[in-house]
Amino acid sequence: MARAAITRVWQVCGLALCLAASRGAYADVVHAVQVLREGGCGGSLPASPPLRHAATLDRAAELWSLGSGPTAAINRSGYAAEVTTAIHLHGPDGTLIDSLRRSECRNLANPALREFGVYRRGAEYWIMLTAPYLVPARTETPALASRALQLVNRVRARGARCGGHVFAAAPPVRLSEALATVALGHAADMANHDYFEHEDLSGRSPADRVRAVGYAEKLVGENIAYGPKTADEVVEGWLASPGHCENIMDPRFAEMGIAYAQGRAGKRGLFWVQLLADPKT
Repeated sequence: MARAAITRVWQVCGLALCLAASRGAYADVVHAVQVLREGGCGGSLPASPPLRHAATLDRAAELWSLGSGPTAAINRSGYAAEVTTAIHLHGPDGTLIDSLRRSECRNLANPALREFGVYRRGAEYWIMLTAPYLVPARTETPALASRALQLVNRVRARGARCGGHVFAAAPPVRLSEALATVALGHAADMANHDYFEHEDLSGRSPADRVRAVGYAEKLVGENIAYGPKTADEVVEGWLASPGHCENIMDPRFAEMGIAYAQGRAGKRGLFWVQLLADPKT
């Protein structure tokens, strides 16, 4: 980024002067953004934490300045954003804070935003502010599984309506490490090969995959989902879908395994698999 900016203005100023001007302008716009966030736009809004600089967003801002739309620029830069605010300003450096306060303060103060990048050409500024797309770390898997189990057993304890079918209260299910291993295998396979089906690419059903690890079952059910990042979100989505809800509420099931895998090839959501089974005694 710095080399590109210096190259463009090399013919009209010396290298040292250009570099100083570039850094000064960059510092001015960063200072303006941070002051407005931390000050709650002059006290009219709650204060927001300062933003972190992301060099990838500088590149995205430059791509935007060259004609890409903000979303396309983010994608081309390789940055994964969940929320993006794009601001285009032009005018003297001394008017930056006033300009931002008048036209963009509410957007700047969004507490969901975490990172920023800036590109400048002449008196114009392209500013990218984002909430990066974050996925749960693998170390969070046990906590997410426990949370999903809690949510499933909570609804089983009280009963539920799944579409037109009313289910009475059902006994709780317990976590199964074997079912969780099978669930992770299918989630990872869908993520790596970019498909979304109960039957895997080898033609195996959920019951086939469960039997393959030596789990003896009388009955197997599977719920899958793509997109959610939390246990609450994925269980809520399943309960809102009659077929998935019926699996969760089926009183015959006694064990559960749940796992997730991050999408590949530009897919930013999580692939989730929940297996429910009635083991042979």
